[in-house]
Amino acid sequence: MSTNPSRRQFLQATGSLAAATVLPTFGFAGVHNGVDETIQVALVGCGGRGGGAAMNALNTKLGPVKLVAMADAFEDRLKGTFDNLTKAAKDKVDVPEERKFVGFDAYKHAMDALRPGDVVILTTPPAFRWVHYQYAISKKLNVFMEKPVTVDGPTSRRMLELNTQAEALGLKVGVGLMSRHQKPLQELHDRVMNGEVGEIILMRGYRMHGPAGFSESLPKPADVSDLDYQIRRFHSFLWASGGLFSDFYIHIIDQGNWMKNALPIHAQAIGGRHFKANNEGAMFVDQNLDTYGVEYTYADGTKFFFDGRCMHNTHGIYSSYAHGTKGVAIASRSGDCGGPSAIYSGHNIVEEKLQWQSTDTTNPYQNEWEALMDAIRNNKKFNEVRTGVEASLVSSMGRMAAHTGQLITYEAMLNCEHEFAPGLDTLTKDSPAPVQPDANGRYPIPIPGVKRDREY
Repeated sequence: MSTNPSRRQFLQATGSLAAATVLPTFGFAGVHNGVDETIQVALVGCGGRGGGAAMNALNTKLGPVKLVAMADAFEDRLKGTFDNLTKAAKDKVDVPEERKFVGFDAYKHAMDALRPGDVVILTTPPAFRWVHYQYAISKKLNVFMEKPVTVDGPTSRRMLELNTQAEALGLKVGVGLMSRHQKPLQELHDRVMNGEVGEIILMRGYRMHGPAGFSESLPKPADVSDLDYQIRRFHSFLWASGGLFSDFYIHIIDQGNWMKNALPIHAQAIGGRHFKANNEGAMFVDQNLDTYGVEYTYADGTKFFFDGRCMHNTHGIYSSYAHGTKGVAIASRSGDCGGPSAIYSGHNIVEEKLQWQSTDTTNPYQNEWEALMDAIRNNKKFNEVRTGVEASLVSSMGRMAAHTGQLITYEAMLNCEHEFAPGLDTLTKDSPAPVQPDANGRYPIPIPGVKRDREY
């Protein structure tokens, strides 16, 4: 019999606040006879990524797990994801109508349906991450949050401050940088650290493809509020997501930091807005640039070059590499973390130069959940928020460098005072949107060299 306290014992103790800073540990089903070992899950943010994360939670090998509450700002999104999850995992979904919550305060009600030590999934647009994390900490909930976790300096500092509270409570927190849980990349990282490619002299990464997600937006329909429009099309708005740069490019950028085992000290960048209208002549109103090119510099002078592009009918490349004095490593061959990862002698990627190639094909999205659930079940230290904030900040460095035309240091990004959307913890459906359109329905866009200390 395990000597760890059962969930029932913990709940009895917390009734008198006797265990205010201790979270329950879990045995596997059947270890504590007559005790429910089910970990309950609430989903806050019912878009595609939220539904995917919920399925990963329900499919964990370290069950039992049950989805018991859902929340979203929009009823149609909640309903669609609920229907899909019910079809795929009906016996693990227990979300009656009274535990489906819609609105900007819905996250509170969903978390209120959980017990200390349960798990909340935070997959809304990243602007709301700190707001929801703050409430999760107050409820003593373990957390899975999607990337990015911040979009600007003030929210980055706030997340780090909040995380000290989470760590003090022993909360287990996973962040959706799934590359870090892809076994081929883990093995490649170990091999790079062991010197198999020699000293790293250059890294490069690419994400270039056609427009995706909500990277482009036409003027808002008359029957939709600015706030609803911006949240639904969050990739188009810097306050909501950090734009396509932060949301699309963070994985490839994070891989460079990981393989280098360091954070860049500064970034310089270029970017361009080439397409201002669609083929019918309707103006795009989003805040994104169409192309980005960033040079990140590390303390030892090593460079990491990243290129991003969202354009139709252009050459596509979506991969990442680390070059060393002995050869080159392919981190992601295709996509955010597509294998096989490999090491080649020299710098030509040709078959006869292959030194090592990964063979593992497990799903990194599932792996990250197995790691989180293992930490919860076995009371292991597990908190990925600092890594998530660092990856988000490095992404924001490159974005701000392109948007302002300035050299942006890591410290300057962290300490930048421009908060894109202050006061999101008091947001209601009737609140004004964080950015307002002009008379033509267009939103403010970056003007490099003119706006130099803020992005718009």
